[in-house]
Amino acid sequence: MIGIILIYFIWKGYSELAIEHNKSKWGYGLLGIATYYIGTFIAGIAIAIIDIIANTHIIEESNDIVLNLIALPFGLFFVWGLFKILENKWKAKKIGDDNSLDQDLLEP
Repeated sequence: MIGIILIYFIWKGYSELAIEHNKSKWGYGLLGIATYYIGTFIAGIAIAIIDIIANTHIIEESNDIVLNLIALPFGLFFVWGLFKILENKWKAKKIGDDNSLDQDLLEP
């Protein structure tokens, strides 16, 4: 249940950002959700590599909930990072577009 709420808020944040900058609401909402899952997947790979190198058997001995809680911040970090990258990129492009001297002639 908490995962569904988290996915909803990720989708909502990305879709609102896309609407602000006249981009595809659904496309960027799904990109945000995919980014979360990619981040947790990379965290899972990192945990597995650390487990193999350190020979700690974390994966075998721990509960799935614990592993998900460990991977959660990595997924959220990836979501936040991509959100900030897109926000800054689109904000810079928006500012660059408004600096034209003939802006009123270009608009319909």
